[in-house]
Amino acid sequence: MGSDRRVACRKFPGVAMQETQVVDLIREALWTGFLVAGPILITVLIVGVMVGIFQAATSINESTITFLPKVIAAALVILFIGSWQLNVLVDFTRRIIERIPGTVN
Repeated sequence: MGSDRRVACRKFPGVAMQETQVVDLIREALWTGFLVAGPILITVLIVGVMVGIFQAATSINESTITFLPKVIAAALVILFIGSWQLNVLVDFTRRIIERIPGTVN
């Protein structure tokens, strides 16, 4: 990628970003998404596996039993780390807004 190549926006003709800026923005957005959603998804996955093992051991074949423990686990994770997740999202949004002046020609 050339350092002087710019990606223009059709809707806003005066706005253009360098390719490296676009790639960095996408990378940062994906990383922020993983940071925010990862703890909840991992917790729900672990609870689901534990409930599945319990159901297999006790031969209970009710699919609705897994729902409530997953919801409770997700709510507890949000309760404990929700403020951190919100701070991560606010910081990401602030960085995006601060980049706007650099994209206008």
